[in-house]
Parts: sequence; structure tokens; C-alpha cells
Amino acid sequence: MVIRFILPIVILGIGALAALWLGQKVEPPKPEHVPPQKLKTEIVELTPTDYTVMLDSQGVVRAHHETPLTAAVNGTISAIHSSFEDGAYFEKDDVLAELDPADFMAQVESAKSSLARAEAALAQEEARAKQARLNWEDLGYTDEPSDLVLRVPQLKEARANVDAAKASLDQAERDLERTKIRAPFNGRVRDRLVGLGQAVGGSTPLGNLFAIDYAEVRLPLTPEQLSFITLPSRPGDPAVPVTLTDALGSRDPDEPATQWPASIVRTEGALDDSSRELFAIARIDDPFGLESNRPPLRIGQPVRASIEGKTLDDVFVLPRQALRDINRIYLVDRDEPAIIRTTIEPIWSTAEVIVVKEGLKAGQWLSTTRLPYAPDGAPVQVVESTSAATAESETPES
Repeated sequence: MVIRFILPIVILGIGALAALWLGQKVEPPKPEHVPPQKLKTEIVELTPTDYTVMLDSQGVVRAHHETPLTAAVNGTISAIHSSFEDGAYFEKDDVLAELDPADFMAQVESAKSSLARAEAALAQEEARAKQARLNWEDLGYTDEPSDLVLRVPQLKEARANVDAAKASLDQAERDLERTKIRAPFNGRVRDRLVGLGQAVGGSTPLGNLFAIDYAEVRLPLTPEQLSFITLPSRPGDPAVPVTLTDALGSRDPDEPATQWPASIVRTEGALDDSSRELFAIARIDDPFGLESNRPPLRIGQPVRASIEGKTLDDVFVLPRQALRDINRIYLVDRDEPAIIRTTIEPIWSTAEVIVVKEGLKAGQWLSTTRLPYAPDGAPVQVVESTSAATAESETPES
């Protein structure tokens, strides 16, 4: 009975104490003062410098002189020399192929016979003319005999026959010599189109040849690029240096692409109708490396060109990674480091750098760190001061 009476009282007391404790007012924790977080950025100090513009272009190597080889006389191919094979080299006046000379040798002999008869006839006429003058003098005539008496017309005809016979012989000998088809210049065979025993004429192409003294590349330049280069336009203008790089690339990733020196020697006289580009002609001396140790170029090979343009004086060369949005950069106040959002007007740009002439000052700090959000005036913390932005450290690849 005592337990039944005391137990409810204890339970009610515990509930009252719990309600009293839960009803006490709890004070919220006081917020701690946290200093504002500053953006961290790397910088470069702007320094004006001279910057040489390098223009990029591309083209295909072509022979400066290419011609189809034809025979000057009709005949049948009787011999083909080793220098008249696809890709073979030859020198000027080398015999590349020969025609059957039998018919032409017969023509030479016939022409010699005709010349001998004409010369004999002329000798007879000269003897008759001499005798006619002696007969005139024996008759005692004192006046000059007429041309008919002295057989002058017959002499002229005989001399003309001799001249015609000599011309025929010369023509026959030239035709015989032309049975040997010779190279018109130092060059290389692109392809041979005929074979032994084939009958050919003056209009039959025997093959295609191209010169090897130098090659050319036709390089397009945009209107924007033209304002940064002085191209040769008149005879005597200095050539513009060009570096050509193999556009096919090297199969070995550790081996650099092959390069060849060249120079722009002239430009075409008209802009391209569709693109409004001007094509500059670059010349490569000794393209096949016959006189130098350079690797050979190939006709039809695509190449990239790096052309030395004008030198820009006292400009600021900025790394492209510092560009924000469209033509905007972040400068940093030197006294109280804070973001200064600045709009620039580049005068030249590449995949690596941006060149600016106006709107910047020497000694200003340029933020080079990618900042997700940096409002104007936001305080920053400079974590590192890297080397100055100069043309030497940021020059684009040639």
C-alpha cells in the first residue's frame, strides 16, 4: 500500500522538475567576428618592350617551272634512258629518250646528194659565165656585156638552188639530232607517259618535268595581316624572311617538325575574289637538299609558314591567360591591392599573347590568376610576383 501511494508522487515530482528545467530561457550564442576573405592572385609587372609580329600562313609547295616534254619530230620511241623515270634527276641537255633515227638518216643523205648536185650545177654556170665574158672580149666589144650575155640569171638560180639545198641539209640534220629528246633544264621527272615502241608526234606528251633550282609556296595573307608587314611589290624590294614547317608533322612525338628557310620575293597583283586575301610567293632555294644538308621538300607538300612582320615599339605584351571576358583584364592597385577591371584594345594577338599599345602604364600590376568572381575594387592578396610581361618571355613560336 505504501509503494502504491509513494510511486505516483515520485513520478509527478520528476515530471515537474523536467518541465521546470525545459522552461528555462536559453541565450543564443554570440557570433564570432570573422575577417573578410581576400582573393589570392599572382601578378606580373607590366613593362613596355619591342615586339616583332610573326604572321602565320600555310600553303603547298610547287615547282616554279613545270612543263610537259614533247618530241619536236614524229617517230617511234627506240630508247628510254634511266634519267627519264618517275622521280629521276637530270641535267640540262641530258638525253632522256630517243626516236628511231633510220628515216632521218636517210633524209640527211638525200639532202647531201641534193646539195652536191646543186653545187655542181653552180660550178657549171660559173664556168659558162666566165667563158661568155671571154667570148665577148674576143669579139672586140668595148661596152659592158648585158646580164643575159654573162648568164647572170642562170648564176642566181644556181646559187639559190645551192642555198636551198644547204637549208634542206641543215633541216635534215636538225631533225636527226631531234630524235634524241633532251632535257630543257636541270630538273626532275614528275611522271613518264610513254613506253618503248610507241609512235609519237609533236603534240604527244612524253612526260612532265619540273625544275629543281628552287621551289615556291603560295601563301595567303588576310587584310589584317597585311597591315603588319611590308611586302616586296617592286623590282629591287628586299625579300621578307619566312620559316616553313612541315604541316604533315613528324611521326615521332619526340622529334621536332622539319623546317626550311625561305623568303617572300613577290606578291600577286590582285586580291582573291572570295576571301579578299593577298597571296605572297615565297621561294625556297635548293628545295631537294642537293647542295645543302637539309631534308628534301616534295612538290605538293603542305607547309605552315611563319613570316617575320613589323616590329612594334614600346608595347605591352600580355599573356593570353590574363584576358577576362572580351578585351578585359584585371589590374591590381599597388598601394592597397584591389581589383581594377580594365578594358583594353589589342593591336595584335596570338594564341599565347595579346599586344596592347594604349591604355596601360609601365609598372602596373596585372592579375594572371583565374578568379571566379572579382568585382571592381575587391581586395586581393598578392601571393607571388612572377617575371615581367616582356616580349622575350612571351614571344610566340615561330
